[in-house]
Amino acid sequence: MPIISVFGSSMPKPDSADYELSRQMGALLAEAGYTVQTGGYSGVMEAASKGASEAGGRVIGVTCRQIEAFRPMPANEWVAEEIKFNTLQERLSHLVTQSDGAVVMPGGIGTLSELALMWSFMQVGEISPRPLIAVGGLWARALNAFISTEYVAPKYINLIQVAKTPKDAVELLRRDQ
Repeated sequence: MPIISVFGSSMPKPDSADYELSRQMGALLAEAGYTVQTGGYSGVMEAASKGASEAGGRVIGVTCRQIEAFRPMPANEWVAEEIKFNTLQERLSHLVTQSDGAVVMPGGIGTLSELALMWSFMQVGEISPRPLIAVGGLWARALNAFISTEYVAPKYINLIQVAKTPKDAVELLRRDQ
């Protein structure tokens, strides 16, 4: 089964709109036959893991000791397979390079770094092109403000797509694979 990394914030709580959106994303990915791979902790990562698990999907959580020293927490209960690294750099590298694509849910600095690293790796040929889909208005606004053909060539702009909803994201994944 193809592995899709789901990037997103650790902050959303179970009663929030972003948590529910991410739970739906995980469920739709599992129903479409994808393995869901997340950073393994709380928030978006937990929600996507929960949704995938409830839909009968496979869930991988990629965690690291460095994060756990900074913010002690175990992998969320929905992770079926945990892959633990010592450093954040190793964790990020795995999430970006050991997937068949990625879906970027709402997030902050960490999520932005995951999106940028995967995009940059595809741009320079470190990894082969694969679906990179940013979901929702936050990313649509951020990318729209950032992307200029003065600095980013159109062929590299086309390495990232924006989807309004989780359903749209899964449709883009199916089309691209």
